Amino acid sequence: MTITVIPMSTSASAHPSPSPIADGGSVTDRLVEANRRYAADFTDPGMDARPVLRVAVVACMDARLDLHAALGLELGDCHTIRNAGGVVTDDVIRSLTISQRALGTRSVVLVHHTGCGLESLTEDFRHELEQEVGQRPAWAVESFRDVDQDVRQSMQRVRTSPFLPHTDDIRGFVFDVRTGLLREIHPAS
Repeated sequence: MTITVIPMSTSASAHPSPSPIADGGSVTDRLVEANRRYAADFTDPGMDARPVLRVAVVACMDARLDLHAALGLELGDCHTIRNAGGVVTDDVIRSLTISQRALGTRSVVLVHHTGCGLESLTEDFRHELEQEVGQRPAWAVESFRDVDQDVRQSMQRVRTSPFLPHTDDIRGFVFDVRTGLLREIHPAS
């Protein structure tokens, strides 16, 4: 039997190098090796932890979203907070609170996207996990069927948080994974 090794087709493969995966290594080995190459030419940019544009971007963790490229951002421009669905959870509020109160951000941009995996999940996911591991997760799945409505809900959660002092510049968008364009979602009246 002949085994053919097919290189991974990710953004990381845009930088040709021997693949630890092909040599029996792991994906993490590949990432560590990429870091060594990166660090060899790295120079401290001398930046502060405060984002230059004073903005925090909350987005889905989907691998198809290259937020910096899609939004024209450079290193140091923003805080980026990502999770499954880009939904505003207690932990997102925690990060936004630190971002605003300790590090000076004033604006929040929410980015959901078309074809999100959370549209196909339900809270049954938690029940299935409980059946499998014997413990029910404390967190909610935060699945949704209507991405526009979920953006509105996330905007509302940010706007009404008592911990966030800056809620006048909160805007939400849906990123189209086929065209790369953002579509703005206006809050409910």
